[in-house]
Amino acid sequence: MGRSETRRRHVGPVPPTWVRRALHAGIVIPAHPLALDDQGRWDTRSQRALTRYYHAAGAGGIAVGVHTTQFEIRAAEHGLLQPVLELTAEAIDAADQQTKRQTVRIAGVCGETSQAVAEARLAAELGYHAGLLSLAALPQADDDRLLQHCEAVAEEIPLFGFYLQPAVGGRPLSVDFWRRFAQIPNLVGIKLAPFDRYKTLDVVRAVAEAGRSDDVVLYTGNDDAIVSDLLTEYAIPVADKDARVRMVGGLLGHWACWTQRAHWLLSQCKTAIQSNQLRPELLTLGGQVTDCNAALFDAANGFAGCIAGIQYVLYRQGLLSSPRCLDPNIGLSAGQQDAIERVRRIYPHLIDDSFVENHREGWLA
Repeated sequence: MGRSETRRRHVGPVPPTWVRRALHAGIVIPAHPLALDDQGRWDTRSQRALTRYYHAAGAGGIAVGVHTTQFEIRAAEHGLLQPVLELTAEAIDAADQQTKRQTVRIAGVCGETSQAVAEARLAAELGYHAGLLSLAALPQADDDRLLQHCEAVAEEIPLFGFYLQPAVGGRPLSVDFWRRFAQIPNLVGIKLAPFDRYKTLDVVRAVAEAGRSDDVVLYTGNDDAIVSDLLTEYAIPVADKDARVRMVGGLLGHWACWTQRAHWLLSQCKTAIQSNQLRPELLTLGGQVTDCNAALFDAANGFAGCIAGIQYVLYRQGLLSSPRCLDPNIGLSAGQQDAIERVRRIYPHLIDDSFVENHREGWLA
């Protein structure tokens, strides 16, 4: 029996059927930020309000404890990982009960194997449906070591793979790694966020060649190419036919703000695909979204302000009481505020200020 076949025989915990159906249908999954007050203390009121905002804006899932939540929440001096996961789960529960909806919950999982396993176990105990697994803590590990790490985490929680761009701490990963990773039976999805067309195609190809394109769902995390990712159908030759593969939704830091318009954007892409009418204006819209992301993520400065930009927008909308990050040295880059204000002004159809203004007080109550 081959190595990959051995892995396919192992089955870890699996999510409820409705979770898989929701993911395959394609949903908006914001990467949930952290709310702090102007003294740098955790602001539970604003934290809860953000979750309520995402739910009301049409998000079908929420990812928390991820890059946008700030990896520093795990540091001993902050000790915020469990409290943030707990509060977010409680806020989702309350919103779901009120609206009779079901929201997919994804928790970020990172660190060396012992830490990652503990985080996965905690997330599962708190009712999260999948762990978004970062491999940034293993920069020198070979594929065998990486796969052992991933399988250990899969013992605790269903996996959501994560190809994180190197500019914010990710590492290169081979096609062979992704092909073998795709064999993990309780892998439910992969977030593709290398910000690189070649590496994006590596993952698409690997999943198809592993024979998992029908049951492992792909989500764009390429905030610089959201619309093109959502509109593209890949045809990957496998055996005697083409495997047809799409990214059906997004798990994005960009969608942590202006989320109501993100829901509209995904709906526009879905409608175009279903009607087989890929209108040129959608590509124009895609360029506008990328322009917004360049400002929001601070592309001009190597993404140094990628978290600070999101915090600033949410603060400006009144959803955060402060734009602060846990690291006091992290903030907007020179010129970034002007860049964000420029895209807010010229692309009002991509901004949800009026939606937030009409509902903010209720979310903050």
